[in-house]
Amino acid sequence: MKKLFVVMMALLLVGSVSAQRFRHGGGYYAPRVIVSGGFYPYYGLGLGGFYPGLYAPYSRAYNRPSKMTMQIQDIKNDYADKITSAKHDKTVSRKERREIVRGLKAQRNTEIDDLKRNYYKH
Repeated sequence: MKKLFVVMMALLLVGSVSAQRFRHGGGYYAPRVIVSGGFYPYYGLGLGGFYPGLYAPYSRAYNRPSKMTMQIQDIKNDYADKITSAKHDKTVSRKERREIVRGLKAQRNTEIDDLKRNYYKH
């Protein structure tokens, strides 16, 4: 019985550590397998609470946008609201609305360009 248990544990360990190649997108990759304690393989299935810190490359801390990216997104959101309001403003003619929208888009682009240009000067 003890021999059977040892053989099964060895097969389990060898089977969990050996990684097969899967076709993903345009190329091949081998999935990352981490054996914790020698018994339970971890395949990165969202079990971060059970295996804390083992699969760090996919944690939320690494996906945080930069300050400049957040500022650019704020500018885009503000101008998207202004453009939507200008498009739905029925008090001016259609030609004037298009000119207003073009002007707002140009202002948005220049503001984003200025932000990118002056971001590292502070």
